[in-house]
Amino acid sequence: MKRVSSHVSLASEAEINLDLSRLIIDKPRFTLERKRSFDEQSWSELSHRQNDGFDSVLQSPAFPSGVFDSPFSVGTHFGGPHPLVNEAWEALRKSVVYFREQPVGTIAAVDHASEEVLNYDQVFVRDFVPSALAFLMNNETDIVKNFLLKTLHLQSSEKMVDRFKLGAGAMPASFKVDRNKNRNTETLVADFGESAIGRVAPVDSGFWWIILLRAYTKYTGDVSLSESPECQKCMRLILNLCLSEGFDTFPTLLCTDGCSMIDRRMGIYGYPIEIQALFYMALRCALQMLKPEGEGKDFIEKIGQRLHALTYHMRNYFWLDFHQLNNIYRYKTEEYSHTAVNKFNVIPDSIPDWVFGFMPCRGGYFLGNVSPAMMDFRWFALGNCIAIVSSLATPEQSVAIMDLIEEKWDELVGEMPLKICYPALENHEWRIITGCDPKNTRWSYHNGGSWPVLLWLLTAACIKTGRPQMAKRAIELAESRLLKDGWPEYYDGKLGRFVGKQARKFQTWSIAGYLVARMMLEDPSTLMMISMEEDRPVKPTMRRSASWNA
Repeated sequence: MKRVSSHVSLASEAEINLDLSRLIIDKPRFTLERKRSFDEQSWSELSHRQNDGFDSVLQSPAFPSGVFDSPFSVGTHFGGPHPLVNEAWEALRKSVVYFREQPVGTIAAVDHASEEVLNYDQVFVRDFVPSALAFLMNNETDIVKNFLLKTLHLQSSEKMVDRFKLGAGAMPASFKVDRNKNRNTETLVADFGESAIGRVAPVDSGFWWIILLRAYTKYTGDVSLSESPECQKCMRLILNLCLSEGFDTFPTLLCTDGCSMIDRRMGIYGYPIEIQALFYMALRCALQMLKPEGEGKDFIEKIGQRLHALTYHMRNYFWLDFHQLNNIYRYKTEEYSHTAVNKFNVIPDSIPDWVFGFMPCRGGYFLGNVSPAMMDFRWFALGNCIAIVSSLATPEQSVAIMDLIEEKWDELVGEMPLKICYPALENHEWRIITGCDPKNTRWSYHNGGSWPVLLWLLTAACIKTGRPQMAKRAIELAESRLLKDGWPEYYDGKLGRFVGKQARKFQTWSIAGYLVARMMLEDPSTLMMISMEEDRPVKPTMRRSASWNA
């Protein structure tokens, strides 16, 4: 198997310069053609740029052109349909929520054994994404369209937390159907964070909505939804929250703890990789869907400028491999002026001991967080996988991330894919950072727990980097436990061996994540719904100096 060196040189500003005229004029087509191989150059390049095993993936069978007779196509990687697939589809359909006789989403969990429902009976925006992808792959597009429209309309709801009004672009974390039996009416009730733990608004909801809108448009080829005035306005409102001018000196988004999938205090306040990767991907998706007229034209220009700065910042300052770790280890501090190497004044003694043993000679990843005098060296799965899928990571960085996962398989995958973060916070560090959170104890829940839903993102990253066998191995690990354990929300322990101590059973996104991973590996062309092509580097325009004609 061919390996690519993970020594990734930091990108120069010129290499990541984005040509706005090309991005605006040469918008990609939204038609997802059902072929046996990828029909875009970036995918064909992978067959010789990445591992040798990708050729076999490109020959996977395509979906039939008509309505599916079964929920899953039989491919070559597994030798036939797994009995778990039908069980998964049956469980997924039981989670569907109806509003006025129309499907509008899936609830978080259908755990009848649990006495406390809490908010697991609601439709969460981030939780519905894998369900939506599964339904799209099965040609069931109505539920996805209905979900997009209903959440769009909920955006205009009054958003108050105590006496403070949230921004107009904020999207709900979740919603539920309130049924009044006496009046025989149904109403959608949204939660924008006012009922959430810690009262934190979800920063990621708007990004996931934009990403899902592009996936729906790309799969169906129907641009009428994304080009409708309502969807155009919704995207502009979301982006306005992120692109407004302020006191920021970085192109990344400043966030509080609990604003994403990790919705409890876990020390991710600042500039967490999950939010930055989703922000980057949402910007690129919006750039493809915004109409270049009126207000849309101004936003397209703002997006291009932000992407230029964000790409440079993330690829240079968030990236860590053996070479960069050694550089940080040798940093001088208290540097002043534009020539400073240690631009964030990171103290080398703050590098945790575990990093030196964790970092292989071949491999790398995006840091969990980078801000003044602070680097979070933890590895976060979602942010790094999204970085690959969205092409925030360069091809070389993408290969290095997969090299790291392969090298540290026992630590990051173990017996149940995939660790949400690594390593776990323990002892005094756990007490200070989590506030003694009894749910986020070491190797549990968000603190190093193993989450089956991340399987679909790992599979997407494996396919894009030409490593289908890694995805197959992870899927087979999940198949050995998921149904038997009742589709848990998460697993505990260093190896992910134990069902989480407070994990809900029949967790919908665990079910949907498995289905998407399996279907995606059987037909890799479905990856194009969410994957972004790498931007071709454009040389900056050469300008003559003022003294040229002097």
